[in-house]
Amino acid sequence: MACALNGSQLQLQALSNDRHSRIRGLDLCRSMPRIEISRLRQNKSLKIQAGVTVSTTKDTAALGSDIDWENIGFGIRSTDFMYVMKTDRSGEWRSGELLPFGNLELSPAAGVLNYGQGLFEGMKAYRTQDGSAVLFRPKENALRMISGAKRMCMPAPSVGDFTAAVKSTVKANVRWVPPHGKGSLYIRPLLIGSGAILGLAPAPEYSFIIYVSPVGNYFKSGLAPISLKVETFYHRAAPGGTGGVKTIGNYAPVLKTQLDAKDQGFSDVLYLDAAENKYVEEVSSCNIFTVKGNTISTPETLGTILPGITRKSIIELARDMGYKVKETAVTVEELLDADEVFCTGTAVVVNPVGSITYGDRRVTYSDGGVGKVSRALSTSLTDIQMGRSEDKFGWVEQL
Repeated sequence: MACALNGSQLQLQALSNDRHSRIRGLDLCRSMPRIEISRLRQNKSLKIQAGVTVSTTKDTAALGSDIDWENIGFGIRSTDFMYVMKTDRSGEWRSGELLPFGNLELSPAAGVLNYGQGLFEGMKAYRTQDGSAVLFRPKENALRMISGAKRMCMPAPSVGDFTAAVKSTVKANVRWVPPHGKGSLYIRPLLIGSGAILGLAPAPEYSFIIYVSPVGNYFKSGLAPISLKVETFYHRAAPGGTGGVKTIGNYAPVLKTQLDAKDQGFSDVLYLDAAENKYVEEVSSCNIFTVKGNTISTPETLGTILPGITRKSIIELARDMGYKVKETAVTVEELLDADEVFCTGTAVVVNPVGSITYGDRRVTYSDGGVGKVSRALSTSLTDIQMGRSEDKFGWVEQL
């Protein structure tokens, strides 16, 4: 089967059925018959084997002309294709497929629905100045999913299968990668217990799924200071729990405190440790850093804090820029005494904190503006991600 993409049309071509080379790149001939994406979506029985990929293009004319890239925001938008691959408890993954983006069919007894057996990752593809699309450190996401899967008693795709599937999915949706400087293509790999199970036990079947959506800034204000409230009653994670892995169950519990904080005029919530309630851990969905003089500090990851990939990148980048970086316990008092505070994460990248409220005490940083360290790190990282500066770390991967 073959079809071609030009604007709203997609080029696809089947490859070898060799199971050990499930996803390979190839150039696609322009003489292939064309199938409109709308018709492709309607054909729910259409399956494209994982030994299929779509050629990337530097022609930005293929981008969605009906999208207001200046005001896209951060939210879900239906794209063209998603990726699905399945296995049983043995971890012998069957060949994956690119399918038209749409709903999944799950048993109401699926392990993910009843017992929360699931993980996800967050990553991005960027459009560079020359119009090509690139990924940022995809192997790190693969390794983190493998680590989380062990904690959640789930088989995980290998690093090779994970990265190949991500690249295949992005290529199939390359027209949705925003123009340079206008946003990114958010990539969401999922690993879920999709098999039916009644008793408390690992699911008999697992699904690895990837979908994508073009996004703008996570916070509407872009690179502008946010305000945080320190939460002193509820906690995000506890020692011995799952706070250090990206399991789906870590996120719904923060919604109440996050919504309450937003109702009070704050941007988000900063959580403390559950043991002593005095050490800073992380924001609802991102890591936190403090700056004091030439020293940058961030809470060490000891099982209750997610080891963020942006966090890791900022640590490496800051050290290369001459800052002293410490991964250590950070008390609330040290937080409030800092010169600057900023958050990091796939969604926010680097976001400065303008103020933090702890009980009746409110502290403002950098006169409520963007601190020089936050700005420098944000600029340096995004320049690497978007191909505007040399990637001497080897973080960026071409599709």
